[in-house]
Amino acid sequence: MGRRSRIVLGLNSGTSADGVDAVACEITGRGLAMRVRVIGHFARRYPIDLRRRVLAVMAPAETRTEEICRLHQDIGRAFAQTATAAVKKFALKKVDLIGSHGQTICHLSPGHASRSTRTRTLGGRGKRRHGHANATATLQIGEANAIAAELRAPVVSQFRQADVAVGGQGAPLVPWTDYVLFRDAKRDRIVQNIGGIANLTWLQAGGAPDDIIAFDTGPGNMLIDALVSHFTKGKSTYDRNGTLARKGRVRREVLSQMLKHPYLAIRPPKSCGREQFGIVWMRELLKRFSQRRIPAEDWIATATHFTAATVASAYAFLLSSSNTPTEVLLCGGGAKNKSLVSNLIAAVVSNNRSSAIEFTTTSDYGISSQAKEGVSFAMLATTCVDRVQANLPGVTGARRRVILGQICSLES
Repeated sequence: MGRRSRIVLGLNSGTSADGVDAVACEITGRGLAMRVRVIGHFARRYPIDLRRRVLAVMAPAETRTEEICRLHQDIGRAFAQTATAAVKKFALKKVDLIGSHGQTICHLSPGHASRSTRTRTLGGRGKRRHGHANATATLQIGEANAIAAELRAPVVSQFRQADVAVGGQGAPLVPWTDYVLFRDAKRDRIVQNIGGIANLTWLQAGGAPDDIIAFDTGPGNMLIDALVSHFTKGKSTYDRNGTLARKGRVRREVLSQMLKHPYLAIRPPKSCGREQFGIVWMRELLKRFSQRRIPAEDWIATATHFTAATVASAYAFLLSSSNTPTEVLLCGGGAKNKSLVSNLIAAVVSNNRSSAIEFTTTSDYGISSQAKEGVSFAMLATTCVDRVQANLPGVTGARRRVILGQICSLES
């Protein structure tokens, strides 16, 4: 792996569990001197039945271990097939390395009290099954050996586990790659990903990696997608371009309740997932306001406004009049939701009483907003084989820097 230039594939599927993204990169250099050229981005949706099975093992799940075992293999094969299709599409003669994030099916951050961690007593009162609520537990599936066998190339996977082992939350992990890709000597920047979950990376002008502040702000597309799927009975899974949100109006009584979610009051380091903002929470909200007979478009408009508000309030936590960012770089599927983006811009400008903040996308800097996560895991795979420590303790809460990922290689 010491060669000057390497062809690396980055594979990932986000918390929305739509399918697999494969990004082919040419990577040169090592560590903070790494340079990346994106060759191409290829996405393949999960087959309908496979996506149904993936969502079924997420909270609130009552799933047999046999199904999780089979799904681990099937997701691995889906990743391998997407990688093979990408190699063919981009006419790659050889792949030197693959970074596979896998599919997250559970992420329990410190203090999370999942329904699955409770049992029932004969008296009907719940008790804790174990006493590890203050430790992170996170699980990504997708057998790396299936990818390595198909592509005949080494695969790095299980990126989050080393950080968790030294007391971190295993998330977010991409701030290190954000720093390599987007740091600037003169411009303060926020890299804002809006996937299923939204997370930010604050890059201080001329700052060092230890100056980075990053955390999950709350839901990205997750709540919006869940509501769209609920009201369309699964015929649509997301609000294309924010069209449905534009037809509705924000219900302030619902928004007020949403903004009371306890996660929003937690100070970083923090991370979240479906366990906080998934289907369970959506159902609780729908039940609470069932007597109001709120139209679907109003629910979606309110959820869109809520998502933008949580991101903007995270900026308010970070910023003051003396350190307002020069630029916000948007990425992830939510960057295509025009209603969400316009709500976010309005909220950030209002909170900071300034219109001087420039909103762009990572695409403006050569990294497609849809491909950025795949690029990140290609880069993290490279740090693994180069023995570079790429977690940031100040971000994840880990006790020390460690090398991320496990290497699977089937060839001599």
